[in-house]
Amino acid sequence: MRTFRNPILSGFYPDPSAIRVGEDYYLVTSSFEYFPGVPIFHSKDLVNWRQIGHVLDRPSQLDLDGIHPSRGIWAPTLRYHDGVFYMITTFVTNETECRNFYVTATDPAGRWSDPVWLEDAPGIDPSLLFDEDGKVYYTGNRVPPEGQLYPKEMDIWLQELDLASGRLVGPKTSLWRGALKVAHAQEGPHLYRIGDYYYLMIAEGGTGHTHAITIARSASPTGPYEAYKGNPILTHRHLGRGYPIVNIGHGELIETQKGDWWMVCLGSRPYGGYYRNLGRETFLVPVAWEDGWPVVNPGQGRVELEGEAPDLPETPWPQPAARDDFDESELAPCWNFIRTPRGDFWSLSDNPGSLRLRLKPESIAKNENPSFVGRRQQHMSFRAETGMRFAPAKDGDQAGLVLLQNADFQLRMTYGLYDGISEVRLTERKRGEEKVLASSAFEGDELELRAEAHGQSYSFFWKERGAPQWRALYEGADGTLLSTDAAGGFTGAYIGMYATGREAGNGRHADFGWFAYEPAEA
Repeated sequence: MRTFRNPILSGFYPDPSAIRVGEDYYLVTSSFEYFPGVPIFHSKDLVNWRQIGHVLDRPSQLDLDGIHPSRGIWAPTLRYHDGVFYMITTFVTNETECRNFYVTATDPAGRWSDPVWLEDAPGIDPSLLFDEDGKVYYTGNRVPPEGQLYPKEMDIWLQELDLASGRLVGPKTSLWRGALKVAHAQEGPHLYRIGDYYYLMIAEGGTGHTHAITIARSASPTGPYEAYKGNPILTHRHLGRGYPIVNIGHGELIETQKGDWWMVCLGSRPYGGYYRNLGRETFLVPVAWEDGWPVVNPGQGRVELEGEAPDLPETPWPQPAARDDFDESELAPCWNFIRTPRGDFWSLSDNPGSLRLRLKPESIAKNENPSFVGRRQQHMSFRAETGMRFAPAKDGDQAGLVLLQNADFQLRMTYGLYDGISEVRLTERKRGEEKVLASSAFEGDELELRAEAHGQSYSFFWKERGAPQWRALYEGADGTLLSTDAAGGFTGAYIGMYATGREAGNGRHADFGWFAYEPAEA
């Protein structure tokens, strides 16, 4: 028996939506305030995935200026019909206004269109169904038309979408309010035509510990919908906070070319207590059908860390190198900016073989567009290193490594000029308050930086380039501040390179010759 390990996408990859096109599988996840938006992956076996790009990779598609942490792009849905890929999602503003749109492409790795914004499309988590009669149905959630009877009560609704005009047409129809009397935050609807029925699968209970997946069916897309008496079909809330996978929800059903059924869903792996630094990740679980209803992981009823692999030819992809020497013409798809990058602040060509970050006055401790390039933390224990050439010239000039949850929760190891003193510093920012945990005098322009995590214990080291030994700057920093449980929000922790100065221009920059990330022993 061939087995696989969960999660299939580790680190901050929430709200998965996946489809099959022939013998190929494609998957997208939420991206919130990070740019490019909506990472897209390809697989042949549902277990091994490679990122082939981002759906929203141009400023004309995605303007994240000033967006607060955990706003931006929520819960994309991926669909395919008649040679065209569709990605539909919600853009959430700082005022929590929800603006829904879709983009299209004929090649999922290629250039996607600019957005088609949908008018009068309230709520979040839109999805599409291409029905057999040629009609296209939009589903989403909204505040019930008659008002909420209790906090967070939501209505799952449907309307026809006219692709020719890019408009919703005809009446809005309320479909379902969820399966349970304690239901709230009904969201993430996916409507499927399977056999003689339309199946409406949704998420309930909020995206925290009480998250759950429920399902209903109808002979008509507009209902009435019959709730499955076995609901919820998947949840971990009854397993307690000590189970290694928690807050399971937001699922997507997939049928293989062999007729087997699977589900991708989000979940988290707490560690060091109930702390989820890795955010919400993507998991895979088998599905069987009994009496016209899906049974998730028969005999177990939960998502497990290891299971029997799908009956598909195993197709592993070459693993990305642990070290990026920045010798390509474009950044690797693992890298992101915070919000839409504005200005010419980064380059791979100014000093070939390095990533140049120009100093910007914008701060990573504010909801701005800082000079930052980062990637997800994907392991509970890891090591991240970089080599940097940087000569701070003015007070406030600094560059280095940042471990980031959001603007108010982060750990920064930077080299710079601080009140006229040239030194390497570790700064903890927690609840918006900053504290220097350690500092070490240094005068030079070439050094290497290392951050290590062993569970929730984070340690920081540095050395002058070419020195044989690493020097400990600070060991045993509390990593729980990088968890959403401490910081709030919906994202996982990031690790990246950062440069800032109090004055813009003057050509000041930091050159990062390489960056390495790899798992470490716990």
